[in-house]
Amino acid sequence: MAYRCIAEGRRYVFADLRAVLARASPDRAGDRLAGLAAESDEERVAARMALADLPLAAFLGEPLVPYEDDEVTRLIADTHDQGAFAPIAAMTTGEFRDFLLSDKATAKTLAELAPAITPEMAAAVSKLMRNQDLISVAKKIRVVTRFRTTVGLPGRLSTRIQPNHPTDDLAGIGAAIIDGLMYGCGDACIGINPASDSARQALALLERIEELRLRFEIPVQSCVLAHVTTTLQVIEQKGPVDLVFQSIAGSEAANRAFGVSLSLLDEARAAVESLGRGPPGANLMYFETGQGAALSADAHHGVDQQTMEARSYAVARRYAPLLINTVVGFIGPEYLYDGKEIIRAGLEDHFCGKLMGLPMGADVCYTNHAEANQDDMDNLLTLLGVAGCNYIMGVPGADDIMLGYQSTSYHDALYVRSVLGLRPAPEFESWLQAFGIMDPQCRVRPSASGGAARLLTASLQ
Repeated sequence: MAYRCIAEGRRYVFADLRAVLARASPDRAGDRLAGLAAESDEERVAARMALADLPLAAFLGEPLVPYEDDEVTRLIADTHDQGAFAPIAAMTTGEFRDFLLSDKATAKTLAELAPAITPEMAAAVSKLMRNQDLISVAKKIRVVTRFRTTVGLPGRLSTRIQPNHPTDDLAGIGAAIIDGLMYGCGDACIGINPASDSARQALALLERIEELRLRFEIPVQSCVLAHVTTTLQVIEQKGPVDLVFQSIAGSEAANRAFGVSLSLLDEARAAVESLGRGPPGANLMYFETGQGAALSADAHHGVDQQTMEARSYAVARRYAPLLINTVVGFIGPEYLYDGKEIIRAGLEDHFCGKLMGLPMGADVCYTNHAEANQDDMDNLLTLLGVAGCNYIMGVPGADDIMLGYQSTSYHDALYVRSVLGLRPAPEFESWLQAFGIMDPQCRVRPSASGGAARLLTASLQ
């Protein structure tokens, strides 16, 4: 179906819904690379005008990726909650934007709507929004998940300690974990990207974290970010797996490039549930996504990269994860060229995920060949903190020496908590205070004796 709009006396015709969404997107490198971007700001405005007048129901009748060819499309269509959709079924995309920004869109209302929001609806309305709109709507939405800590509560910002090491050296990883704990980080999880993807290595890393957790009775959950098939091997050995991790994308073909399918993820969830390591009802999965993943696998089906990113959230939503984060600037400048594009993408991803009912975090990051620097990341970190982001990364010195990219540090977590009056997860905060690491005002004040000293000693063993 073609879509038409007249802007500045010129008539624009967009061949189909994919074209409207792509041309309406803010300018970015990946869409230019794919030949999908608007050719001018005027065309972009025309596409947004057409999009604003488009009924939300139209997204249910015109799938961007054919239903018969793609299991992600089938997931989106088959799980759509028509009852929850009823209150907004008569709205256009523009009217939906106005509703989201109104006082009628309360936290309770938005939580009830989440099962009705398809990825395409979320992506579409985000394209009509300024950055402040994305922040103000996301701020209203709280998605709370639980394992040993409770992540996503109002007034809280959690962190994932990311103690990667280029050779998976256990002593080096242990020191980085202790360092993070001493800065009050780790309440989202302690998550290691292994340098080698083997079940033997993953088990060794998990056992290292488990020994530390049990020794000091730390309320944290652990994860080795190995491929899901590797984690399944560890589970078969009854290894201490808290969370199953996997990178995911927005089409069946893109997920195939990651070596996964919905059936494999179903198997993994059932396997980790069988271990019974979490409390009843615990969230047991961890996903990472990133704009450009589908395009890099030549599996985007002519859909713009931000909409494809939102489709990956439909995959995540199926599994009620404890954590999901966009690794927003990690894929590189071919997809998000500079700081401005990275900041916009981070706010879009956070907004779309929250709107769909997901516990969104962000790896506020960039690669060294992108036109970005740490000041850009400071800006995005602060904006996401204002927007109510569930968690961020804590990387020693903000420099991941194994993956070779720049992220946020333990110090950055202290900064954003301080300036915005945010605290760690309550269970973790109590432990930090009991160990003399954090005072009642939520300031990190490691004492020279007691629990903090024991942690420091452990790092040397």
